[in-house]
Amino acid sequence: MNDLKKIVVDKKFLVPFILITSLFALWGFANDLTNPMVAAFKTVMEISTAKAAMVQFAFYGGYATMAIPAALIIKRYSYKTGIIVGLSLYAVGALLFIPAAQFEIFGFFLVSLYILTFGLAFLETTANPYILSMGDPATATRRLNLAQSFNPMGSILGMFVASKLILSALESDKRDAAGNLLFDSLSAAEKAVVRTNDLGIIRNPYVVLGLVVIAMLVVIALYKMPKRDSADHEIHAWDSFKRLMSNKIYREGVLAQVFYVGAQIMCWTFIIQYAENLGLSKEQAQDYNIVAMAFFIVSRFISTFMMKYLNARFMLMIFAIGGMCTISGVILIQGMLGLYLLVATSAFMSLMFPTIYGIALEDVGDDATLGAAGLVMAIVGGALMPPLQGLIIDQGTIGSFPAENFSFILPFICFVAIAIYGRRTYKALKQTA
Repeated sequence: MNDLKKIVVDKKFLVPFILITSLFALWGFANDLTNPMVAAFKTVMEISTAKAAMVQFAFYGGYATMAIPAALIIKRYSYKTGIIVGLSLYAVGALLFIPAAQFEIFGFFLVSLYILTFGLAFLETTANPYILSMGDPATATRRLNLAQSFNPMGSILGMFVASKLILSALESDKRDAAGNLLFDSLSAAEKAVVRTNDLGIIRNPYVVLGLVVIAMLVVIALYKMPKRDSADHEIHAWDSFKRLMSNKIYREGVLAQVFYVGAQIMCWTFIIQYAENLGLSKEQAQDYNIVAMAFFIVSRFISTFMMKYLNARFMLMIFAIGGMCTISGVILIQGMLGLYLLVATSAFMSLMFPTIYGIALEDVGDDATLGAAGLVMAIVGGALMPPLQGLIIDQGTIGSFPAENFSFILPFICFVAIAIYGRRTYKALKQTA
């Protein structure tokens, strides 16, 4: 109980904590600015849902590609070096939207997002363990949950920009009185004009984002950041890997994180298709996504407070069961209630990422940097699962269910896996107590 009363962030770490916490908001903005682009590119580029979901494959695939190299560079040099490299790659990827829009090639946009997430891989591989190290290990999971609470603030701003500055402005999404897309009835020449206009609209927020990231890079580069205590800059990757793989809690934590990120990205990406199937426009659907993120933010702060009194592993299990219940309604109920339950699912997802992260790294010691890279690589779940859900949606109907409803069987399976991890780790903790 004494651990619960300890200070979460020491005064000497307050400014560095604020600077690093701002990065959580910065990558949250990119994540949720990009999720609605699946629906936008599907219409603008006239491609299938599965192909449009390659946006997520490129975006979250960048994490899997760069997490290990990021960890090795951070291990060899410093946390600050990792942050500077990450912000540099982030800015380059965002600014590549300028030529991507000029050439109007979908693959160019995918490459831009892929490079952008090279930067995010560096930032997440650095920021999470950096936050854990800023104070007493007994408050590390609470500290990370506090920092992660600012991630959805960036996310909700990204959602707002996507809804009000992109989706609402797309000429390709204008509809007639009957709800039919006007874009479908245009000639090839007229479509080309609309496409050029809409790709410019998609481009502009990313360009502004790139400039903001450059400004943040300058601030952090000039500020004297704390160094790791007893930092060992020697790289023993194979030895670390063997120790991590022998750690059951860590090994299963990586798998649980794959399932969590997959569930999160599927719920936040395909809420638009789910709502469109009910007759809503993309902009209206994105408004529901914003409400879902508001639920997520409030629940994150509440759950962080509750961790003063309840064990994080137990809470992970309970929240995963809650997610299973709401997603069951999303699958089975064909109407607005299903959409409301999809929105409510975000409340149960709120504590999952940082809690799985903190549990998995709890006892890895000097292997934390490489261990963090493994957990960042787990974000690949967001690359692999959305295209699969897109393939299901493209089927139209599955038995008697609309494919949009049935496709949420994938997030349901993810929540089952997370509940199992929460139960197993909680049981293991009780056995060692």
